Amino acid sequence: MSSLAAASPALSDVSYVLPIRGPVEVDTQLAAYVAWLSERVDVVIADGSTPAVFDSHTRLWGPGVRHLAVTSRCLNGKVAGVVDGVLAATCERVVVADDDVRYDNAALREIAALLDHHDVVRPQNYFSPLSWHARWDSARSLVNRAWGQDYPGTVGIRRSSFVEAGGYCGGVLFENLELLRTMAAHGHHIHDAPDLLVRRVPPATRHFARQRVRQAYDSFAQPGRLVAELCVLPLIGVVLGRVRPWRSAAAYVAAGAAVAVTVAERGRRRGQARRFFPRTGSWWAPVWVAERSVCSWVAMVTRLRGGVVYGGARLATAAHSIRQLDTTSCVGRGCGCRTPLTSEHRQDQRGEA
Repeated sequence: MSSLAAASPALSDVSYVLPIRGPVEVDTQLAAYVAWLSERVDVVIADGSTPAVFDSHTRLWGPGVRHLAVTSRCLNGKVAGVVDGVLAATCERVVVADDDVRYDNAALREIAALLDHHDVVRPQNYFSPLSWHARWDSARSLVNRAWGQDYPGTVGIRRSSFVEAGGYCGGVLFENLELLRTMAAHGHHIHDAPDLLVRRVPPATRHFARQRVRQAYDSFAQPGRLVAELCVLPLIGVVLGRVRPWRSAAAYVAAGAAVAVTVAERGRRRGQARRFFPRTGSWWAPVWVAERSVCSWVAMVTRLRGGVVYGGARLATAAHSIRQLDTTSCVGRGCGCRTPLTSEHRQDQRGEA
C-alpha cells in the first residue's frame, strides 16, 4: 500500500470490496474500472463462482487485485461475499459496492473522509447512461429520496464496526437494508450522504424486468410502505369503476399522476441531485407507481408461495426489524448462514476439530 499512499494519501487506508456471485460476462469496462481502482485502493474481489469460472476471473482481474474464493455460506450469496471480503480487507475504511457501481476519484475521497467520522456511510446512486428503463428506475430513487434516503448498491463501512456487529444475516432478500439495520441495532452511527452521488451502470433490459417483483418484495421489510403500495391498484379500480363520467375519472387519475411527479421532483430538487437526475426523470414517476401497484400484489402472492427465488435459493424474509437485530446479527433459525462471524460457524469449526 505504500505506493498507493504516495499516489493518493487520502485513500491510503481504504479497501474496496467487490462481491460477485456467479459467472460475470467478460466486460472490458468493468475490468478497466477494477484496474483503475487497484492503482488507488486495496481491491478485494470476493468471488462465489465455480472453480472453472473463478480461474477465468483471475485472468480477467490481473495481479493487482486480491481475488478470493468465497467460503462463507448464506442463502443470499452476496452477503457471504461481503462478509468474506470485509474480513479480508487490510484497511479500516471499507467501500462495498456491486459490480455495476462506478466511483470516481472525488467520490472515493469523499466517502473515505466521511468514514473518518462515521461507522457507516450511505451514498446516493444515479444511473448513467440513461436508457429508457434507467429513467424508469430513476423515478424510484427520486421518490425514495423525497421521503428520506434511497438504498444504493454501495456503502462505506468501518471494518472494526462491522466485525463488532457480527456481520449481518444472509437469509434475507433486502440485504442492503439488513446491513444498515444491523449496524444501527448494535449502536453504530449511520450517516446518510444524499449529496455523495455515485454512478451506476444501468442493467440490461431483461435484468431490469426480473427486478420488478423482487424490488416490490423488499417492501415487506417496511410494512407502512407496503400497505400504501398495495392500496394504489384498488384505489385506481374504484375510481375507474364508480366515477362517472369517464372524463371525471380520468381527471382523478391524472391528479394522482401529478402527485407522483411532484413527489419525485421534490427528491430531484433535494441537495445536488439536479446535477445528476434530468428534469424528465420525475415524469417517469407515474409509470413507476403504476408498476409498483401491480408488482406489490404479485409480491404478495410470491410471499404466500414461500418467497422469492434469488440466486438459487428461496428467500421469504425481506429484512429483519431493528428490534429483532438488537441482540444478534443473525436472527432466523435455519437461515443457512455459515460465516466466520456466526456462532453456527464457530460450532462447526469446533466439531471438525
